[in-house]
Amino acid sequence: MRLLVLGGGESGTGAALLAAQKGWEVKLSEYGTLKQTYKDALLNKGIAFEEGGHTEAWVNWASLIVKSPGIAEKTPIMQQVLAVNTPWEDEIEFASRYSKGKVVAITGSNGKTTTTLLTYHLLQKAGLNVGLAGNIGKSWAMQLCEGDKDYWVLELSSFQLDGLRNCPIHIATLCNISPDHLDRYGYELSNYAKAKWRVTSSQTAQDYFICNADDEISQELMQKEGTKAQCLPFSLKEKQPLGAYLENGNIHIITNHKDELKMTIHELALQGKHNVANSMAAAIASRVLEIRKESVRESLADFKGAPHRLEFVATVHGIDFINDSKATNVNSTWWALESANKPVIWIVGGVDKGNDYSSLKELVNDKVKAIVCLGLDNAKIKESFEGLVPEIVETNNMKHALELSYQLGTKGDAVLLSPCCASFDLFENYEDRGNQFKKEVRAL
Repeated sequence: MRLLVLGGGESGTGAALLAAQKGWEVKLSEYGTLKQTYKDALLNKGIAFEEGGHTEAWVNWASLIVKSPGIAEKTPIMQQVLAVNTPWEDEIEFASRYSKGKVVAITGSNGKTTTTLLTYHLLQKAGLNVGLAGNIGKSWAMQLCEGDKDYWVLELSSFQLDGLRNCPIHIATLCNISPDHLDRYGYELSNYAKAKWRVTSSQTAQDYFICNADDEISQELMQKEGTKAQCLPFSLKEKQPLGAYLENGNIHIITNHKDELKMTIHELALQGKHNVANSMAAAIASRVLEIRKESVRESLADFKGAPHRLEFVATVHGIDFINDSKATNVNSTWWALESANKPVIWIVGGVDKGNDYSSLKELVNDKVKAIVCLGLDNAKIKESFEGLVPEIVETNNMKHALELSYQLGTKGDAVLLSPCCASFDLFENYEDRGNQFKKEVRAL
């Protein structure tokens, strides 16, 4: 019962606190610097910790390693763990040992946060005893220290899915698969796609798998890997006998052949094609759990949306400012540009994760009047879009980016922060980037 936690962020600290509560002898090792709030929480429970590096003897001491999802298997510390053959798992897998609640897990390259929040909203408004965790808010392990729920809605990233083996998932949703985090997966899309498919790998015939019938990569994996779960697809293009589909401006949700929910897309709180898909996926999950149709209809109509995802901030002298900081890959930004109905000043840039910008060129040519590069290295972005827009400018801070965007814009334009890249060159995370954007917009 000796447990070593690698990584002292939200996930790792949560796992350490839960393990200590459940009787494990616990140590935590952080390669960088621990936040003071996490230090205080560990000290309060008498949990030994180190920061600024990993001690080899601690790995040898442990009977189980729980690693934070951000630590890849190729890192030196994980290579050491593998060399001594100590069993290891991720925080989600470890947390699942201590929950009896039914899990609704949601992943995807794009739309997973919106779909997760919407699914949680549907279940919560229906009166279920439901928690929200995973790649959003407080970690699952941290919340389980305070008590279990009847249902858990979990947003799961590919990093969290890498370490998933036996976590029981009653309803799994895969929104879509497009290139993202390829630097973690040997720049092979197939490796990243297989990580996403793990969301259904431990499911049984009593479980449900909600998948995107329009997504080519998902459908290829369905043919190759398959699933034991009952499949409920959703589609914007083709009628489905079970699941959900769009037809003549109406969405149809069918989880059994006798009972159908139908509503117009104009009733949905979330607009845009991608959000119709997100709404259908969330609605399928709620109907599987037998939430009343009227409750589902009301919840789909009054949902407020996810922060930092196509979030309208303000109109300043006729120019709209939209915060899409969560768009950290090409496909997310494609949807943001596709939904734009005004000339766009596009703020883009950050840490490139192996991006291929070619799919954006047609949209950029049609909709973007100027590009503001916000990053430490903007060479690839400039090279990709030079000649397609009249003006490309560069900056390395948000205040200047907003000043440039405002100068480039005129009444009737939209300034869109949709970075296509990770945030870690200039910001703590995508939330920090989005919050700084909103702060500077208000300053205008």
